[in-house]
Amino acid sequence: MGHRLIELSMEVHKGMVIYPGNVPPAINVYYSHEEYAKETGADKYGVEHCNNGVIVMGDHIGTHMDSWFHCNPNAPGAAEAIPLEYCYGNGVVLNLTHKGPGEEILVEDIEAALAEINHEVQPLDIILLRTDASKQRHSPNYLKDHPGMTKEAVHWLLDRGVMMMGIDAIGFDPPIDAMFERGKLWEAHRVMREREYYHIENLINLDQIPEPTGFTFSALPIKLRGATAAPVRAVAIIND
Repeated sequence: MGHRLIELSMEVHKGMVIYPGNVPPAINVYYSHEEYAKETGADKYGVEHCNNGVIVMGDHIGTHMDSWFHCNPNAPGAAEAIPLEYCYGNGVVLNLTHKGPGEEILVEDIEAALAEINHEVQPLDIILLRTDASKQRHSPNYLKDHPGMTKEAVHWLLDRGVMMMGIDAIGFDPPIDAMFERGKLWEAHRVMREREYYHIENLINLDQIPEPTGFTFSALPIKLRGATAAPVRAVAIIND
C-alpha cells in the first residue's frame, strides 16, 4: 500500500496577510553564491557551492501551532515543550463551511458535523475545522471573513480527550470586530488558562482531503525555546 501527502501549510512570504500585531516576514538572501564563495575561500578554487539568507518574522506567521504558554504564563514551557504525541495522529475533518463570517462555532455545530460523518470522537483525535476561509488568504478579507470557536466547543472536545485542533482561518476565535461586538474576547484561546490544549491556525486545503476520517495528520513544530508559537509543516497522509 502506498501513500500520498496533501499540503496543508501556506507559503510564507513578504506581503502575506497576517494577524494584526504580528511581525511580518522578511526573507532575504544575505550572501550571494559569489559572495559566499569569497567568504569561505572557495572562490580561490573556482567553486561557488552555496549561499545563505536571513529570516525575520513573528512566531505566529503562516501555518503555526500556538503553545500553551501563548495564553498561560504559568505553563511549564513554551513552544519547545509542545508534546509531539499530540502533533501526529488520526485526523478528523469537520465541515463547518456553512458558518458565516464572524459567526461562532458552537457545541451543537461540532456535534452536527460529527454526526454528518458518523464519527465518535476518540482520545487524541486531531480535529480539523474546515471553514474554507483560507481560500481568501491572499485578500484582506481573510482577516474578517471566518467563523471561530467558542470556549464551550473547545471544552466539549477536550472533555473527550482531544488535545490538538486546527482551523483553516487566520484565527481560532471569531474575527476581532465580532469578538468586541459580543464582548467575548479570545475566549477559545483563553481556555488555555484553565486547561492544557493546543491549536493550529492558517491551515489550507482541508477541502482536498478525500475522506473526513481514516487519514494521518502530521504537524511537527519547530523546537523554539521560549517562543509563544512555532511554525509547522502540516500534511495529511493518505493511504491509497
